[in-house]
Amino acid sequence: MKGSYLNDAFFGRLETLALNLRADLTGFFGGKHLVKTYGQTVEFADYREYMLGDDIRRIDWNLYSRFEKFFLKLFTDERQMHIHLFLDCSASMGKVEPQKGNYAVAVAAALGFLAVHNMDKTSFKLIKGNRVEDPFGTIVGKNTFFKAISQLENLQFDGDSSIADAVCNCEMGSNDGLAVIISDFFSENEWKKAVDYLTYKRKQVLLVQIVTQDELDPIYSGRFDLIDSEAEELMDSRNLRLRITPSQQIAYQEALADIFEDIRQYCVSHGAGYLRVSTDKPLEQMLFSELLKVGIME
Repeated sequence: MKGSYLNDAFFGRLETLALNLRADLTGFFGGKHLVKTYGQTVEFADYREYMLGDDIRRIDWNLYSRFEKFFLKLFTDERQMHIHLFLDCSASMGKVEPQKGNYAVAVAAALGFLAVHNMDKTSFKLIKGNRVEDPFGTIVGKNTFFKAISQLENLQFDGDSSIADAVCNCEMGSNDGLAVIISDFFSENEWKKAVDYLTYKRKQVLLVQIVTQDELDPIYSGRFDLIDSEAEELMDSRNLRLRITPSQQIAYQEALADIFEDIRQYCVSHGAGYLRVSTDKPLEQMLFSELLKVGIME
C-alpha cells in the first residue's frame, strides 16, 4: 500500500500508550485491566467476613488474632479484553483517495498494536458488502500481529458496504472489551443498527470517522460530473452532472454539518465514543490527543 504509515518507528512510539476501558469486563484472565470484581491477583482490594465454603487459605490470621473473627482477603481481578476493529473496505474509503485508506488502516493497526502490547486480544474485521471477513482470526501476541499487518497493508478498497448487516451478523462475545468501527459513515443511517447491536452486546463502542480535506471543504465551481465511487454503472442515479454554485457549496456545508452532528448525538445518547479526524492531521497527533479526549487511551 503506497504511502503506508506503518513502520518500526511508528509502532515504537505507540509503546508509551495504554488502552483504557471505562466499563467492567467479563473476558478471559491474563490481561492488565483491573475490573470491579474480586479475583486472584496480588493487588489487595478489601476484606469480608468468612462464609461457609470459602477458601480457608485466604483467611487473614492477623485479623483473627485481633478480632477473633475470620476475614478473607479480597484481591482485584485482572482480565484480558478483546478489541474488535471493524474496518469499512468500501470504495469511498480508499479507491479514489488512497491516503484515506492508508489512514484508516493505520488507525486500525495502531489500536490493534496497543491491544497486543497490553496482553489483550484483537481482531481485524473487514466490512465488505454486507458481510465481515476475519482473515486473521483472534490475534494474541506481537509476532502474530505483525504477520497480520504485513497482509493488511495490501488491503483493497472497492464496492459498496452495509455496516449494519455486516456487524449485526458477526458473532462475538458480550461485555469483553472494545468495538471500533472505522468508516467515513457517508451512507444512510443503517450504521446506527450496528451501534445498537454492539451496545446490546455490552461493548464499549467507538466510532472513528475518517474524512479528507476535500470532503470537508471542496473547492469547485462550474459544471462537473459527480461520480459516486461505489456506483457500479455510470448511469447510476447516484451519479450527477451539476453546475456548482456558491449557494450549493453553502448547502453542502450545512448538510455535512448535519451528518456530523447526527452521528455525535447518536453516540452520546447510546454511550458510545465518537471521533472525527481528517487525513491531513498527523496520525500520531490524532492518537496521542484525540483518543485521550474520548477516554479510550491513558
